[in-house]
Amino acid sequence: MDKSNKDEGGWFSGFSGWFGWIWNVLRGLGLVNVQAKMLFLGLDNAGKTTLLGSLASGRVKSCKPTIRPNSEELAIGSVTFRTFDLGGHASARTLWSEYFVSVDVIVYMVDAADPDRMEESQKELAELLRMPMLKSVPILVLGNKIDLREAVPERELRERMGLPTHFTTGKFMGRQGKSCLKEGKRPIEVFMCSVVNRSGYSEGFRWVAQYVS
Repeated sequence: MDKSNKDEGGWFSGFSGWFGWIWNVLRGLGLVNVQAKMLFLGLDNAGKTTLLGSLASGRVKSCKPTIRPNSEELAIGSVTFRTFDLGGHASARTLWSEYFVSVDVIVYMVDAADPDRMEESQKELAELLRMPMLKSVPILVLGNKIDLREAVPERELRERMGLPTHFTTGKFMGRQGKSCLKEGKRPIEVFMCSVVNRSGYSEGFRWVAQYVS
């Protein structure tokens, strides 16, 4: 076999492996045959676009600041996941509410390595928590950039984001976690992650998946 055929075979093998990994993850999360709308929110430079790009393409790459809302449709087999990255700079945040209709999940990203902006991020999250139309929408809070030395630990991030005063479900409750919705409680939980190292966020998506029906 010549070199070009070897390269082509290697590429196909890598793609097939990635496809199979995603399929198995979605199947394990119970998301097969589910259609859902997910919003990626948070301040600018928190890692929203990088994470969404990684989920869509399987590659981690640097991204320019999000100027206008981006949408990705993650379709594998019978799964269709409509995702929206709405940007996080001040002017973009004024448009967030236009996408709240029929949303199933909110992923709220926080730069854990930038404590100077956590008060600003906490105010935006608090505003989301006060909105009646989002009162039963599960919120997955991802503390990103734990690969950096400046990153704060989970306990400090929870405190800075004001989450001790809000209901959290406890992690890895399984599908029984839906009971909190029946009780009128909001599911919200924190998971620390590193998008560049592709670690931590899969556990977060596994947690939030129990609320997608």
